[in-house]
This record gives sequence, structure tokens and C-alpha cells, in this order.
Amino acid sequence: MIDLLVSSPLLTLVVTMALGTLVGAIPFGPLRFGPAGALFVGLAIGALDPRLGSGLDLVESLGLALFVYTIGIASGASFFRQMRAQGSLLVGGVLLLGVQAALSLLTGYLFGFGSPMAAGMFAGSGAATPALSSANEIVPGDTNPSVGFAIAYPLAVILGMLLIPKIARSKMSGKNDPSSVSATDLLDITVEVENTMKISKIPGIASVPGKAGGDLRISYLQRGDEIRVAHPSETLHEGDRVLMVGVPDAVHKAAKLLGRESETHLANDRTKVNFRRFVVSNPQLAGRTVADLHIPTRFESIITRVRRGDTDMLAHAEMTLQLGDRVRVVMPQDRRKELTEFFGDSEMRITEVDFLSLGLGVAIGIIVGFVSLSVGGASLALGSAAGPLVVGLVLGYMGRTGPIVWTLPTNANLTIRQFGLFMFLTTVGLKSGQAFAGTAFSVTGLLVGIATLLTLGIALLALWGVGAALGLSAARTAGAVAGFVGQPVLLNHVKTFVDDERTDPGYSAMFAAGMIAKILFAQAIVLL
Repeated sequence: MIDLLVSSPLLTLVVTMALGTLVGAIPFGPLRFGPAGALFVGLAIGALDPRLGSGLDLVESLGLALFVYTIGIASGASFFRQMRAQGSLLVGGVLLLGVQAALSLLTGYLFGFGSPMAAGMFAGSGAATPALSSANEIVPGDTNPSVGFAIAYPLAVILGMLLIPKIARSKMSGKNDPSSVSATDLLDITVEVENTMKISKIPGIASVPGKAGGDLRISYLQRGDEIRVAHPSETLHEGDRVLMVGVPDAVHKAAKLLGRESETHLANDRTKVNFRRFVVSNPQLAGRTVADLHIPTRFESIITRVRRGDTDMLAHAEMTLQLGDRVRVVMPQDRRKELTEFFGDSEMRITEVDFLSLGLGVAIGIIVGFVSLSVGGASLALGSAAGPLVVGLVLGYMGRTGPIVWTLPTNANLTIRQFGLFMFLTTVGLKSGQAFAGTAFSVTGLLVGIATLLTLGIALLALWGVGAALGLSAARTAGAVAGFVGQPVLLNHVKTFVDDERTDPGYSAMFAAGMIAKILFAQAIVLL
């Protein structure tokens, strides 16, 4: 059986992925390892024969590149938009990586396993393969960095899985964090206007071009006996009735400012004004903002909500649309056909992947990963992890370049992301199995394991404290913790406890900044 697996790396890979899926679905108390099951099954199978982990470098790099690129593409727009909100968190995270590196070096000397294995342990606790490679370049032929990496890697996953539920469920103030409409049930009410006011001047209104964010929108307007769609630029007068949708607190505050809540709900009358969701399948609309579409002037309609995956968000003027989004439009009854043609509204079309943009984007990311700088006699490069991630973030923020749409339909993005994640974790397990089995259960392995849990545990708890001190949300902080560890499966783990779009930018930002810092710190550990 072993010889059969050795003779067919493809068979080994798919069998490990299948068994990993099974193991990942088994509950261990409150935990399910999910895609990480592929890592642990890979470690077990890889330990059977060293040949089982050979020749998988290309698969590992491809899987990781696909995963981090799709993460970047999906969260690029929100990452840059919310940079101000999490800049201090990034600085704190990088400083804590420096503290962790210093503690790793100290435990290496105190426990007697030396700086090369300490560097591998530090890289493994952060899932930083480029950092491991940079450490190996300084001490060629020394297997200690790889052994330290193999021991620390699964322990970091377990520690992260145990700590993340506590962070995600904690009651952090989030007072300095931009609010998340996906984490809140949107409320719609009808308001009788008693105070004249322009719609654009209503506090929290989300329909002002050039202004990102917002907590509420006005859709229906009844003036006298006429019911129509409200235009974002018009003025509301005493006696009007409007339908207001948004975050509950903002809606109630605006309703008191405008007048009072009405017992009659305008949306119940759909004779002249209707609403429905349209699938954005027209490639010409991808990468455009809600304001760019000019829906109120072109169709006398208004977009009130955007559903992306399982997240339902209030639409704001500067929100960038992606293929596969489902937009909720309030419209005159006779404009439905025009809007259908405009958005495309095709479920089949959004399952298609534009391999030109995907291949070109990943290729650019890999090329960026090749760029290296000489630092203290060592070579610094982003590698196949951080390179595609950084490029994905930039292209996700851009949305499109001329006819090329960089973003992917949500369903396609998630499928490619999951496939890349499984490939990556499976190959890492198969390659690390022998080293892990040979050292993990020895005295040295025990000491490295204790040191991993101590150094990483201190850093993660401190990062949690930094997020709380900065007034950030539990969702963003949990995402940042997953990015600090640098383990893709932890981001999936966060999403099982909290449905909030702030987790992705928290992860992506910390992952990118942390990967660069880990490369530098791993080299420093070996040299000291």
C-alpha cells in the first residue's frame, strides 16, 4: 500500500484530503478542526514513509497562493477603507511579534535546543514558510529549523482554536471600530415627516456620493396620494411619509429627528412601487460603486441592500459591487425588466471564473514574491504567501482595470479558496510527518512544544489586550489573532463563531504585515 502511494503522489494527495475532511468533521468537545484535519492526517501519513512528502513543493505553493490571493481579492476594498481603524492594531501586532521572537530565542537558550530550532519554532508558530526558508538559508544543511517548525505548527493551530472562541464571544466595546451592518439585523420602518429636511442631511444617511459608509437609507416616499421611490437628492416636507431602512439605533434616531413612526407600513402597498433582489452578473458592473450606477436617475429606483455570500449589508454610495452580489432594489413596477437586463440577474453566469484575471493576478503576486532585498547579508522576500496576498489586496481594492475585472464571484472565490487551503495543509502535513514523528515525542520535542505554547500564548493574549485597549471589536480582534498566527484555518474558525465582515480585513492586514516581520525576526533569531 505504501509503495502504491509513493508511486502516485496524486493518489496520496487526494486520499489525504478526503481523510482530512472526515477527521475535520469530527467534534472534539467544542472543537472541529475543519480543513486543519488535512494537516493532521497529512502528518500521520507522512510519518509512514519519507518518500510520501517528496515532490509536493509546487502543489503546496499553488494551494497557498490561491488561498491568500482569494482572501486578498475578497477583502481588499474593506481592508484599505478601514486601514485607519486598524493601523494601531497592526503596529501593536508587529511589536508583539518582536517580543515573541525574543522570547523564542530566550527559551531556546534556557531549554537547550538552540537558536536554529528556536527560529523554526517561531516560524512554525506563525505558519510562516518563507520565514523558515530564510532561516534555512543562513544555516544550510541544519534540519533543526524544519523540526522546530513541524512541532510548533500544529500546536499553534490548536492554541489558536482554543483561544479564538473566547475572543470572538467576548464583550469588547468596539467603540473605535466602524460599525458592522452585517452583524446587526437591519430594521425598516415608516416615518411620518414633521420637520422639513433634505435626505442628504439626515444623520447617518448612506446615499451621499463620495462618502463611504452610513447606517440608513430612504426608499419609499408617499406625498399626498402618490407613492414613489425617494430620490437621494430631494427634500422631505411636513406631511410626507417615508420608508427608512438601516441599523436599528440609527433608524430610531433619524425617525425622532424627522417626525414619528407610522403604524402603516409603506412596503405593504406594492401596486406602484415594488422591490426585489437582482443578481449582479453583468461584468460591466463589477468594480463599480453604487453611486457610479446612477440607479435613481436612470431607473427612478434605489439600491437599499447588498447581499454578499451570507452577509446582508446596507448599501452605501461608495460600496463597490462584485460579481455574484445580490442587490435589493426598490423600483417602480414598470422598470423591472430594464433593471433585470441592466444587472444581468443570471445565476449560471456567476458560477463562471474569469481565468484570465485569476491567472494574471496570481502571476503578478508570485512575481512580487520573488522580489528580494538584501538585509544584513540575508535575502528578504515576500514569497508565495505574502506576495499574492499583497497583490490580491491591491487588485481587490481597484476592482477592475479597464476591461479586466479582478474580483471573483463570491461563490467561485470561496470554492477556490477552500480548495487552495486543503491543498496547502495536506502537503505541509505530508512533508512534515517524518520530522514531526522523529522529534515530537522526545524530550527535545516536549521542550519545544512547551516553549511554543508559552511564547505564542503570551503574544496572543497581549494582542487580545491591545485590541481591547484600542476599542476595537471582538470580530476584528479575532481576525487579527488568526492573521497573527498566520494559519488560514483559523480564519475559517473565526467565521464559525461570528458573522462579521470585519474579520477578513483584520486577518489580511495582520497576515501581510506579520509575514514580513516574521521573515526578518526568524533571520535575527538564527544570527543571534
